[in-house]
Amino acid sequence: MNRTMITATNTLAQLQKQMDIVSHNVANMDTAGYKRREANFTDLLFQQFNNQRNLNAEEVRLTPAGIRQGVGAKLAQSQIVLQQGALKATERPLDLAFTKEGQYFRVLEQTEDGAAMRYTRAGAFYLTPVSDNETMLVTGDGYPVLDENNNSIIINGQAKNFKVTETGSFLAEAANGAIQEFNLGVVLINKPQFLEQQGNNLLGLPDGAAGEGIFTELNGALRGQIGMAQGSLEQSNVDMSKEMTDLINLQRAYQFQSRSVSMADQMMGLINGIR
Repeated sequence: MNRTMITATNTLAQLQKQMDIVSHNVANMDTAGYKRREANFTDLLFQQFNNQRNLNAEEVRLTPAGIRQGVGAKLAQSQIVLQQGALKATERPLDLAFTKEGQYFRVLEQTEDGAAMRYTRAGAFYLTPVSDNETMLVTGDGYPVLDENNNSIIINGQAKNFKVTETGSFLAEAANGAIQEFNLGVVLINKPQFLEQQGNNLLGLPDGAAGEGIFTELNGALRGQIGMAQGSLEQSNVDMSKEMTDLINLQRAYQFQSRSVSMADQMMGLINGIR
């Protein structure tokens, strides 16, 4: 296998990963709170041949000196784009949407290794009974929504009215007029590139990673930074026209690399056929 084949096959494998990312974005175009991902590429190792002995002759050169032969490209990073999505009014009191970028609800997911902290912008919440006189606020997949102290939000009695303030205070009014107030757990993501998709529109930290610097918990005086709307859901920030354009460019690049492999194979066949 010559260098042309090595370079093309390496790049083909990485283009397939980018195609998977674009396909995932398109598949979640109608998922509330979903944030699209973008792929960034970088060069693999390359060899440099310094064919110019007199470097003074290339003082005005803008590109690196010599001849560089690479072995393809690799997917350097798949980063979440935190751009705000459009809000869709639902008039449902338990539908919540952030109005500012980078803010996420804290939820608790039960995994094989135990409970794990997750983050989501999907604000379609529901109530599920935990006892005869208690209900708990959960996501559409049944994960408990946490308050600012990372405790589950459990409402005593039969609640009939709900109100959520712009700064994330959740108020439940019981049938007897008593009001229970909870501060929803909200974080501000500072470094989205460190988060991983955990499925079900949830984000989480990699195993063993510390959250210091990656996000800020908006508790206490910081709660004034929260922007939240009740009776609305945030739509995904996927732009179908952009995704389709990226997909077309990917297909062209994939065809180009495939053609390189075919041409290299034909050239080797011609060489082997020489007697």
